[in-house]
Amino acid sequence: MITTENLTKEFDTTLAVDRLSLEVNEGEVFGFLGPNGAGKTTTVRMLTSLISPTNGTATVDGLKLGSQDKEIRQTVGILTEAPGLYENLSAEYNLQVYAHLYEVDDPDGQVEKYLRMLGLWDRRHDAAGTFSKGMKQKLALARALLHEPKILFLDEPTAALDPESARLVRDFISELREEGRTIFLCTHNLDEADRLCDRIGVFKSHLLVVDTPDRMRTQVFGRKVVIHLARADESLGDELTALPYIHEASLIDRKLVISIDDPEAHNPDIIRLLVGKGADIQFVGELRRSLEDVYLQLVQNS
Repeated sequence: MITTENLTKEFDTTLAVDRLSLEVNEGEVFGFLGPNGAGKTTTVRMLTSLISPTNGTATVDGLKLGSQDKEIRQTVGILTEAPGLYENLSAEYNLQVYAHLYEVDDPDGQVEKYLRMLGLWDRRHDAAGTFSKGMKQKLALARALLHEPKILFLDEPTAALDPESARLVRDFISELREEGRTIFLCTHNLDEADRLCDRIGVFKSHLLVVDTPDRMRTQVFGRKVVIHLARADESLGDELTALPYIHEASLIDRKLVISIDDPEAHNPDIIRLLVGKGADIQFVGELRRSLEDVYLQLVQNS
């Protein structure tokens, strides 16, 4: 659905995006994560044909960047970090302007549909300039969806939203994925990315890694099982490290922390061994690193 090959953007002497090669699949939510100034917004602006790349190529829904820019702009929806609304116009009229620009069938129906879905229908006659920052964000999201784009670029879609509104937007993104839309999501909310994204790319002017959140955790930190014991026995760690699929085992406050390959396959053998050694096991869990831990490790080591 989206492919780039060595996509590069330079501003004077600043290299903003460095030879980005990437493929985003149809119908997936793809998270694009990176620190401020990493080039995420520049990448989005190139892929939506708002600025031209310095070098490299890209296609969006089969349309070639540089030669089919108008068609790309008609095909995609985009929510920028700054909403960019006509603040003296009503919310309803803001959307009607864009519905007509996109030549939307039944513009009044589409405007009402998305104002209702995003909880803005009762404020439809109010000027956009009277809205809170979060309400403006939701209005801008409605604008991005009016023409029912197959590909949606979202730059910080829940920024400045209260928890209830942010959840509404996240649920909305999940519904859009169920409809088969492709979503390119830039966010600093790593918990949000973990919950929403099928795959994630970590980016710092160049691409550091692309994978699912779970596989990224495994690649960076491995997998660790935590076994809580009723009482400590220092010898248990030594017993476990003798096993070929265990890399490390340590006892911390009556908890055995075990670095292990494929815990689903090997946990039963470990439990049997420990019980045979007289261990009183209270419960077993997996030490799950947050996506924030993974992200910081990747960015700091780049």
